[in-house]
Amino acid sequence: ESSPHLPAPSDVVVYSYNFHSLLSWSPVKVDRGLVLYTVHFKTGAFNHWDEMNCTRITQTKCSFPWSLKQRRWTVVLRVRAELGEVTSDWVETDPFVAERNTIIGPPKVNSVNASSNSLLISVTPPFGSEVGDFLEYHVSYWENATSTTKKEMKTRNTLFKIESLNELTLYCFSIQVELTTYPDLRLIGLQSAPECHRTIIS
Repeated sequence: ESSPHLPAPSDVVVYSYNFHSLLSWSPVKVDRGLVLYTVHFKTGAFNHWDEMNCTRITQTKCSFPWSLKQRRWTVVLRVRAELGEVTSDWVETDPFVAERNTIIGPPKVNSVNASSNSLLISVTPPFGSEVGDFLEYHVSYWENATSTTKKEMKTRNTLFKIESLNELTLYCFSIQVELTTYPDLRLIGLQSAPECHRTIIS
């Protein structure tokens, strides 16, 4: 039975990074006793609430279970506070679709090999790809002296070269991922922190 005396959780949001998603909320403060929280979910396909792996928990966050890993599913979650037999009202999230709402992090730069006129760069994508994923790396690079003029290149390879560079010159670059999935959803990821390397003498 929900009680007007136990406030409902506030700031209820889904946070999703590289398709790892969790629900978080602000703690409900009471004068005494330990407030517990229960989280339910439902998908767009089935309009009934199921338990997550978060029933009567003390922490104010709940990771999505493996069963909710489908990126295209529409998921709605709800959370309530419980104190003994007393429960708060449920608070529902907006519909969440990982493929639209996740934040894509930058790729990991594994190695950079400088020659006199190029940088050979090896990267790892920020998440494991699925069938139908189309990943493209957007690379910005610039001479450190003239950092106002940036050049751009795009590649689908995890090993690629920035070419036609001057020798003995410091070049900086930053990379972000663009994910295109069926039918035509595009997500642009966060840019990597700039990394700088000097070309060598020929």
